[in-house]
Amino acid sequence: MKTQGSAVWSGGIKDGKGAISTKSGALSSYPYGFASRFEGKPGTNPEELIGAAHAGCFTMALSLILGEAKLTAEKMETVAEVSLDKDGDGFSITAVHLTLKAKIPGATQEQFEKLTGMAKAGCPVSKLLKANITLDATLET
Repeated sequence: MKTQGSAVWSGGIKDGKGAISTKSGALSSYPYGFASRFEGKPGTNPEELIGAAHAGCFTMALSLILGEAKLTAEKMETVAEVSLDKDGDGFSITAVHLTLKAKIPGATQEQFEKLTGMAKAGCPVSKLLKANITLDATLET
């Protein structure tokens, strides 16, 4: 399977403007730039998109792993907080912290911890990132 995303950019780093699009159309010429990346202004940025991709990938991987354990989630909510830090070569994504809240009927705490760890390690986006990936997972009753 192959898919794609694309970006267009005009101008310099601080005064320039860009637009990000996805093959699916989920994003179509969505604006991004220096201000949305580093100054909290409206628009998106690559780190936010990586966070959304990681949260989606991890949650979907966990759904697969739960199914293999004969469990089905009633609801799972994942937030992926991506850390972009300055380093010697410019900037690096140094960490991703996943926070999961899940309601999974029939799951024990021990089973939940094992399965979430497997999903964190095994999801394709986790495998792609060189960052330190941490997880706080809460099993709701």
